[in-house]
Amino acid sequence: MKVLVAIKRVVDANVKIRAKADGTGVDLANVKMSLNPFDEIAVEEAVRLKERGLVSEVIAVSCGVQACQETLRTALAIGADRGILVETNAELQPLAVAKLLNVLVEREQPQLVILGKQAIDDDCNQTGQMLAALARMPQATFASKVEIADQHIDVTREIDGGLETVRLSLPAIVTTDLRLNEPRYATLPNIMKAKKKPLATVTPDELGVDVTPRLKTLKTAEPAARPAGIKVPDVATLVAKLKNEAKVI
Repeated sequence: MKVLVAIKRVVDANVKIRAKADGTGVDLANVKMSLNPFDEIAVEEAVRLKERGLVSEVIAVSCGVQACQETLRTALAIGADRGILVETNAELQPLAVAKLLNVLVEREQPQLVILGKQAIDDDCNQTGQMLAALARMPQATFASKVEIADQHIDVTREIDGGLETVRLSLPAIVTTDLRLNEPRYATLPNIMKAKKKPLATVTPDELGVDVTPRLKTLKTAEPAARPAGIKVPDVATLVAKLKNEAKVI
């Protein structure tokens, strides 16, 4: 059984994001970039399935600039077997990424595709669903538990107010939620081994996909600063301020 995992290079979750002075986007100069946390969970789940003997090969795929090779090497260090980089300097939007992944799914014929439910930079939460539509494959989003048996997969989904378990026939697409697993740290020996694992590079033109952006960002701005808090001497003053100033009671 072959698993394809899509990953994205994003600004590290611990970095404070700053908008450019002209409002045209996010300032990425000298900013630490990392593997998207939800995609890291996806890689970990694929590797765990392989360790349980349910999967024979894990393929990590990333779309973006050449520096995405570093992100792929991280996935290889976690346990993926090989990587594919769709190299382009164009601004990639969810539909373009889904089309690129769809071509790779047709080429590689994986029985399972795992993606993070969303990227922490744009929070679109669209790529997995779009890929499922293009590939005509069943999907289970927001997965918190995955069980594979025979020719189907049982996925426990996190929904409003509880959990839902669905059964999909393979091949299928799954997007991961935060509570699916806790990703391991890549050890130094595995990081060294990852440098020798195969990593292929293709372009959107070679895949026959037009990645021209369909959406235009009009303005990017930081949220307004929150006002400083104040201390009150007693409960009566607190109630008065909540009633007369905040007007919440």
